[in-house]
Amino acid sequence: MGDSSFDIVSKLDRQEVDNALNQAAKEVANRFDFRNVDAGIKWSGETIEIQANTEERANAVLEVLKDKLVKRNISLKAIDPSEPKLSGKVYKLGVALKEGISQEDAKKISKIIRDEGAKGVKAQIQGEELRVSAKKKDDLQDVIALLKGKDLDVALQFTNYR
Repeated sequence: MGDSSFDIVSKLDRQEVDNALNQAAKEVANRFDFRNVDAGIKWSGETIEIQANTEERANAVLEVLKDKLVKRNISLKAIDPSEPKLSGKVYKLGVALKEGISQEDAKKISKIIRDEGAKGVKAQIQGEELRVSAKKKDDLQDVIALLKGKDLDVALQFTNYR
């Protein structure tokens, strides 16, 4: 019998992000404290654009979005909000979405697996994901538990477990 393996990836469910954005937009449109402040949230290409007439209001809209993302099981590590910038009469704030595991993060993760994982567990970097393999499935489950316990800068999902 061959090795068992799984992949470590960092992917976003675009539909869930879109649903969270739509819910946030509805809440911003209906909430009393956002009336008459030009507050809004929408897609702008691949990023989410937030606008409001003050820096505090723009950050409040961002908090509404974060709340909706968490309720839809999307990690806040998958978003990268910028600082609010004045653009004309309104403050605009861009929120970039992060997908994929960078080479630097992949090396960090594979080092953690090498140093703290069970013997015989191998991690291979394959583009923007990692393949972890071992003889015993128990060792793979230990690696998943180990990585879930670490505070990494990326939102990780574990796929193709076999």
